[in-house]
Amino acid sequence: MAKKLYLSDTDKKLTGVCGGIAEYLEIDSTVIRIIWALLTLFAGFSILFYFVAWLVMPRKHYASDKIW
Repeated sequence: MAKKLYLSDTDKKLTGVCGGIAEYLEIDSTVIRIIWALLTLFAGFSILFYFVAWLVMPRKHYASDKIW
């Protein structure tokens, strides 16, 4: 089964973007958050990419999410 990138429902501080990337890459989400913060400080454009990722990344749907 192919891995897919989703927003994290369990490991999120704001929207789950960094947690979802960390789950996809199978690394600690703290590493992703530190890298994202450094890119924001030194490059400045990662804030825009964060919001774009938030809008583009789908939420993972579970079988228990179904509404009758």
